[in-house]
Amino acid sequence: MKFRIWKSVFCLLASAITLLAHGQTAQQADYIVAVVNSEPITESELRLEITRIKQENAQQSQALPPPDELRKLVLERLIGERAQLQVARETGIRVDDTNIDQAEQSVARQNQIDVPELRRRLAKDGISLARFRGQLRDQFLLTRLREREVEGRLRISDQDIDRTLAEELQQANDPAAQEVNLAQILIAVTDKATAEERQTRQELAQKTLARLRAGAPFEQLVIELSAADTSAGGQLGLRRGDRYPPLFLEATQRLPVGGVSDVVRSDAGLHILKVVERKTPAPRSRASVQTRARHILLRPNAQLNAQDATARLLDYKKQIESGKATFEKLARDNSQDGSAAQGGDLGWAAAGLFVPEFEEVMNRLAEGKLSEPFVSRFGMHILQVVERKRVELTPAEVREQVRAQLRESRYDEAYASWARDIRGRAFVEMREPPL
Repeated sequence: MKFRIWKSVFCLLASAITLLAHGQTAQQADYIVAVVNSEPITESELRLEITRIKQENAQQSQALPPPDELRKLVLERLIGERAQLQVARETGIRVDDTNIDQAEQSVARQNQIDVPELRRRLAKDGISLARFRGQLRDQFLLTRLREREVEGRLRISDQDIDRTLAEELQQANDPAAQEVNLAQILIAVTDKATAEERQTRQELAQKTLARLRAGAPFEQLVIELSAADTSAGGQLGLRRGDRYPPLFLEATQRLPVGGVSDVVRSDAGLHILKVVERKTPAPRSRASVQTRARHILLRPNAQLNAQDATARLLDYKKQIESGKATFEKLARDNSQDGSAAQGGDLGWAAAGLFVPEFEEVMNRLAEGKLSEPFVSRFGMHILQVVERKRVELTPAEVREQVRAQLRESRYDEAYASWARDIRGRAFVEMREPPL
């Protein structure tokens, strides 16, 4: 869940440059379109956000609603965000300049330019540095507010976990949820068959069943007698049980693989079914992947800005890759993290132990590979994955896995409820365009 929130922040920051790359639209008259608790939203803000959304959707080949509807949706989102920002400031959430420096560096790097070039493009497109950094600060404020408020609404009880585990166990034992491959011999009986013909067909079906139980090969009798498709030995294919006729499922659900059913009557005639294969849904994994990684952390400050920190980390990476220095020595001498004394070694870690932006980079790396410099809420890093291993989860860890899954699945609903609450408490005045 936190991963999604933090990832969305950096996606939004990167999209700012995408917008700049296309240039701004021609200057138009500006005016106030809405007031949120005495704070205005202008037409230019609304147009800029609509343009950004159009460009993002064009890149992803996604359809958009009609222009009037899109305008309403975007304005409503801006109103909601403005109300949330006001709550963030009123409740004392703060973002320091170091976070903004790191975010600015991240935007530049994601667009393969340096910070001076980023600022040059901003100025060229008429966007002041103060305004841009203010937008970055707002995104951090929203992120921290949502992490604090929405997560606080998510309550996963032990009973919720018990219920989920019980449902998974029930599904694993439910024949309708299992995948099964049945083969059939069909003795056709038409609607116009006489009673004597029906009796003859019934006797043939019973004799066929007796031959099977005496050891006759099923596939041979399929070819010899079946009125259905015989090309695959009468097999109907592996599918979920609930995709078979209920009478087929009922006749075979207690049979082992290789078992043959009694004669089953349907509108098409008389069937003899064989269970060729059966697969149960995969149970919840009782193992997890743990990663042993090491990193070098630099924390930008008044003496070391984000750009210089990145340059240092790139130099460390080059030294390690060329063999001029070891990761351990550079970490001991330079890292500003508690792991420096261990050569940057973070030990074995299960999923979810590190902050999401760090873990995302770590999970993408192959063993032995070094990352490019990247930003986390703690500073600038390079990291290396030393090795990975699979370990069995304890019962308590399985329950925590279920808890995390339930929190993730309920996040969107909790966020929507919280956002509606914030929006409902805000005083909003809509303004008409000037004549």
